Amino acid sequence: MRALVKIWVDARRCGERLARDRSGIAATEFAFIVPLMLIMFFATVELSAGIAVDRKVTLVSRTLSDLVSQATTVTDSDLKNVFSASYGVLSPYATNAAQATISEVYVNQASVAKVQWSKAATVAQNGSTVTATLTSSSRSQGDTITIPNGLKVANTYLILSEVTYLYQPTVGYFVAQAGVNLTDKSYTRPRQSTCVLYGTSSCPTY
Repeated sequence: MRALVKIWVDARRCGERLARDRSGIAATEFAFIVPLMLIMFFATVELSAGIAVDRKVTLVSRTLSDLVSQATTVTDSDLKNVFSASYGVLSPYATNAAQATISEVYVNQASVAKVQWSKAATVAQNGSTVTATLTSSSRSQGDTITIPNGLKVANTYLILSEVTYLYQPTVGYFVAQAGVNLTDKSYTRPRQSTCVLYGTSSCPTY
Protein backbone atom coordinates (compact mmCIF):
# COMPACT_ATOMS: atom_id res chain seq x y z
CA MET A 1 0.00 0.00 0.00
CA ARG A 2 2.78 2.40 0.93
CA ALA A 3 4.49 1.62 -2.37
CA LEU A 4 1.36 2.58 -4.32
CA VAL A 5 1.01 5.81 -2.34
CA LYS A 6 4.67 6.67 -2.99
CA ILE A 7 4.26 6.03 -6.70
CA TRP A 8 1.17 8.22 -6.81
CA VAL A 9 2.91 11.05 -4.90
CA ASP A 10 5.98 10.85 -7.12
CA ALA A 11 3.85 10.89 -10.27
CA ARG A 12 1.93 13.90 -8.99
CA ARG A 13 5.12 15.81 -8.20
CA CYS A 14 6.51 14.96 -11.64
CA GLY A 15 3.33 16.23 -13.26
CA GLU A 16 3.52 19.46 -11.27
CA ARG A 17 7.16 19.97 -12.31
CA LEU A 18 6.27 19.39 -15.97
CA ALA A 19 3.37 21.84 -15.69
CA ARG A 20 5.71 24.50 -14.30
CA ASP A 21 8.43 23.88 -16.93
CA ARG A 22 8.42 26.65 -19.60
CA SER A 23 11.91 26.17 -21.01
CA GLY A 24 10.77 25.13 -24.54
CA ILE A 25 7.82 27.50 -24.99
CA ALA A 26 9.88 30.44 -26.30
CA ALA A 27 11.52 28.30 -28.98
CA THR A 28 8.17 26.85 -30.02
CA GLU A 29 6.53 30.27 -30.20
CA PHE A 30 9.49 31.63 -32.18
CA ALA A 31 9.20 28.77 -34.69
CA PHE A 32 5.54 29.66 -35.25
CA ILE A 33 6.06 33.43 -35.45
CA VAL A 34 9.17 33.62 -37.70
CA PRO A 35 7.39 32.67 -40.97
CA LEU A 36 4.68 35.26 -40.29
CA MET A 37 7.28 37.92 -39.44
CA LEU A 38 9.22 37.22 -42.66
CA ILE A 39 6.06 37.40 -44.76
CA MET A 40 5.13 40.74 -43.17
CA PHE A 41 8.68 42.06 -43.63
CA PHE A 42 8.96 41.23 -47.33
CA ALA A 43 5.41 42.42 -47.99
CA THR A 44 6.23 45.74 -46.31
CA VAL A 45 9.44 46.12 -48.33
CA GLU A 46 7.73 45.44 -51.66
CA LEU A 47 4.67 47.59 -51.00
CA SER A 48 6.76 50.47 -49.63
CA ALA A 49 9.03 50.43 -52.69
CA GLY A 50 6.04 50.27 -55.02
CA ILE A 51 4.37 53.23 -53.32
CA ALA A 52 7.63 55.21 -53.43
CA VAL A 53 8.06 54.56 -57.17
CA ASP A 54 4.42 55.44 -57.85
CA ARG A 55 4.95 58.76 -56.08
CA LYS A 56 8.08 59.37 -58.17
CA VAL A 57 6.11 58.71 -61.36
CA THR A 58 3.59 61.38 -60.33
CA LEU A 59 6.42 63.84 -59.63
CA VAL A 60 8.04 63.13 -63.02
CA SER A 61 4.73 63.75 -64.76
CA ARG A 62 4.16 67.04 -62.97
CA THR A 63 7.74 68.20 -63.45
CA LEU A 64 7.66 67.47 -67.18
CA SER A 65 4.47 69.42 -67.88
CA ASP A 66 5.40 72.22 -65.48
CA LEU A 67 8.80 72.90 -67.05
CA VAL A 68 7.44 72.97 -70.60
CA SER A 69 4.48 75.15 -69.66
CA GLN A 70 6.85 77.86 -68.36
CA ALA A 71 8.39 78.37 -71.82
CA THR A 72 7.03 80.33 -74.76
CA THR A 73 9.02 78.39 -77.34
CA VAL A 74 10.81 75.05 -77.09
CA THR A 75 13.39 73.42 -79.33
CA ASP A 76 14.71 69.86 -79.46
CA SER A 77 17.57 70.90 -77.21
CA ASP A 78 15.14 72.39 -74.69
CA LEU A 79 13.02 69.25 -74.66
CA LYS A 80 16.08 67.04 -74.14
CA ASN A 81 17.00 69.10 -71.09
CA VAL A 82 13.44 68.95 -69.79
CA PHE A 83 13.27 65.17 -70.16
CA SER A 84 16.68 64.77 -68.50
CA ALA A 85 15.68 66.94 -65.55
CA SER A 86 12.32 65.22 -65.17
CA TYR A 87 13.75 61.72 -65.30
CA GLY A 88 16.30 62.79 -62.69
CA VAL A 89 13.41 62.94 -60.21
CA LEU A 90 13.25 59.14 -60.33
CA SER A 91 16.56 58.80 -58.48
CA PRO A 92 17.55 56.45 -56.88
CA TYR A 93 15.30 54.21 -59.00
CA ALA A 94 16.35 53.15 -62.51
CA THR A 95 15.30 55.49 -65.31
CA ASN A 96 15.36 52.89 -68.09
CA ALA A 97 12.06 51.44 -66.82
CA ALA A 98 10.29 54.75 -67.52
CA GLN A 99 8.65 56.06 -70.68
CA ALA A 100 7.40 59.63 -70.99
CA THR A 101 5.65 61.73 -73.60
CA ILE A 102 5.07 65.49 -73.68
CA SER A 103 2.35 66.96 -75.92
CA GLU A 104 0.60 70.23 -76.56
CA VAL A 105 -3.16 69.99 -76.92
CA TYR A 106 -5.54 72.54 -78.43
CA VAL A 107 -9.20 72.63 -77.39
CA ASN A 108 -11.17 74.01 -80.35
CA GLN A 109 -14.46 75.90 -80.46
CA ALA A 110 -16.38 72.63 -80.31
CA SER A 111 -14.47 71.63 -77.14
CA VAL A 112 -12.63 68.87 -79.02
CA ALA A 113 -9.03 68.34 -77.90
CA LYS A 114 -6.44 67.78 -80.64
CA VAL A 115 -2.70 67.19 -80.46
CA GLN A 116 -0.60 70.03 -81.89
CA TRP A 117 2.83 68.49 -81.31
CA SER A 118 4.17 65.60 -79.29
CA LYS A 119 7.58 64.19 -78.37
CA ALA A 120 8.89 61.21 -76.43
CA ALA A 121 12.40 60.42 -75.24
CA THR A 122 14.69 57.61 -74.22
CA VAL A 123 17.27 58.18 -71.52
CA ALA A 124 20.71 56.88 -70.66
CA GLN A 125 21.96 57.11 -67.10
CA ASN A 126 25.62 57.26 -66.12
CA GLY A 127 25.84 57.58 -62.37
CA SER A 128 23.83 60.66 -61.46
CA THR A 129 23.92 62.04 -65.03
CA VAL A 130 20.81 61.47 -67.15
CA THR A 131 20.99 62.11 -70.91
CA ALA A 132 17.83 62.17 -73.03
CA THR A 133 17.40 61.41 -76.72
CA LEU A 134 14.19 62.50 -78.44
CA THR A 135 12.10 59.86 -80.19
CA SER A 136 8.82 59.78 -82.07
CA SER A 137 5.73 59.96 -79.93
CA SER A 138 2.82 57.54 -80.11
CA ARG A 139 0.61 60.60 -80.57
CA SER A 140 0.48 62.33 -83.94
CA GLN A 141 -0.35 65.90 -84.89
CA GLY A 142 -4.10 66.28 -85.29
CA ASP A 143 -5.02 63.25 -83.16
CA THR A 144 -8.17 63.70 -81.12
CA ILE A 145 -7.75 62.79 -77.47
CA THR A 146 -10.01 62.60 -74.45
CA ILE A 147 -9.40 65.07 -71.63
CA PRO A 148 -11.34 65.78 -68.41
CA ASN A 149 -14.48 67.83 -68.96
CA GLY A 150 -13.25 70.50 -66.57
CA LEU A 151 -10.36 71.27 -68.95
CA LYS A 152 -12.50 71.62 -72.08
CA VAL A 153 -12.26 75.39 -72.38
CA ALA A 154 -12.70 76.45 -76.01
CA ASN A 155 -9.74 78.01 -77.82
CA THR A 156 -7.20 77.17 -75.13
CA TYR A 157 -4.01 75.09 -75.01
CA LEU A 158 -2.79 72.47 -72.56
CA ILE A 159 0.57 70.83 -71.97
CA LEU A 160 0.01 67.12 -71.40
CA SER A 161 2.68 64.85 -69.93
CA GLU A 162 2.25 61.08 -69.72
CA VAL A 163 4.58 58.79 -67.79
CA THR A 164 4.68 55.00 -67.54
CA TYR A 165 7.02 53.06 -65.27
CA LEU A 166 7.45 49.29 -65.11
CA TYR A 167 7.97 48.52 -61.43
CA GLN A 168 9.68 45.17 -60.94
CA PRO A 169 9.87 43.99 -57.32
CA THR A 170 13.07 42.76 -55.75
CA VAL A 171 11.53 39.65 -54.23
CA GLY A 172 8.61 39.01 -56.58
CA TYR A 173 6.56 37.02 -54.09
CA PHE A 174 3.76 39.45 -53.33
CA VAL A 175 3.96 41.34 -56.64
CA ALA A 176 4.32 39.50 -59.95
CA GLN A 177 7.96 39.20 -60.99
CA ALA A 178 6.98 40.51 -64.44
CA GLY A 179 6.23 43.83 -62.74
CA VAL A 180 3.39 46.31 -62.56
CA ASN A 181 2.91 49.26 -64.92
CA LEU A 182 2.55 52.50 -62.95
CA THR A 183 1.14 55.41 -64.95
CA ASP A 184 0.28 59.05 -64.43
CA LYS A 185 -0.50 62.10 -66.52
CA SER A 186 -0.50 65.80 -65.84
CA TYR A 187 -2.17 68.77 -67.56
CA THR A 188 -0.74 72.27 -67.25
CA ARG A 189 -1.77 75.46 -69.02
CA PRO A 190 0.98 77.57 -70.64
CA ARG A 191 2.21 80.18 -68.14
CA GLN A 192 3.91 82.83 -70.29
CA SER A 193 1.91 82.77 -73.52
CA THR A 194 -1.22 81.41 -75.16
CA CYS A 195 0.65 78.32 -76.36
CA VAL A 196 4.13 76.83 -76.27
CA LEU A 197 5.58 77.03 -79.77
CA TYR A 198 7.49 74.11 -81.23
CA GLY A 199 8.66 74.22 -84.84
CA THR A 200 6.32 77.09 -85.71
CA SER A 201 6.06 80.85 -85.22
CA SER A 202 2.35 80.99 -84.41
CA CYS A 203 0.00 78.98 -82.24
CA PRO A 204 -1.27 76.06 -84.37
CA THR A 205 -4.90 74.94 -84.42
CA TYR A 206 -4.84 71.59 -86.21
